[in-house]
Amino acid sequence: MKTLTIALTAALLTTAACAPTVNVRGNMVPDHVLATVQPGVDNAADVTRKLGSPTARDPFDPSVWYYIGQRTEKRGILDPKVVEERVLIAKFSPEGTLASLTEREGGRNDIPYSREKTPTSGNEITFMQQLLGNLGKFNKDELGSKK
Repeated sequence: MKTLTIALTAALLTTAACAPTVNVRGNMVPDHVLATVQPGVDNAADVTRKLGSPTARDPFDPSVWYYIGQRTEKRGILDPKVVEERVLIAKFSPEGTLASLTEREGGRNDIPYSREKTPTSGNEITFMQQLLGNLGKFNKDELGSKK
């Protein structure tokens, strides 16, 4: 009976360890909420009330808002994998009403990371130069001597 309990406990722990950790980041706008937004009718305040504040605004055109959301799953020690991603682009007319609300196909642009270091100019000093560099740089009057 004791071995059966140990086996069941081990099986339960093994199964629980394989369950993925799900994280949602950003603003994943559900379809039923997206259906309430009406281009040509809603203004910026209405869009903010219905969809929430945008994830980002275009720095070159403040009338373009981005709603970016992502759902990831992580299993054990493996890196998280993107399961679902949604990028919405809201464009407003000069009058302030919503001109269009489109979903970007394919999500975000995949920008590769570079592991190279940026060269910097300046002095390259050794550990001993750093350690001994401040010797003799202090005045006796600045160290708290009384006059």
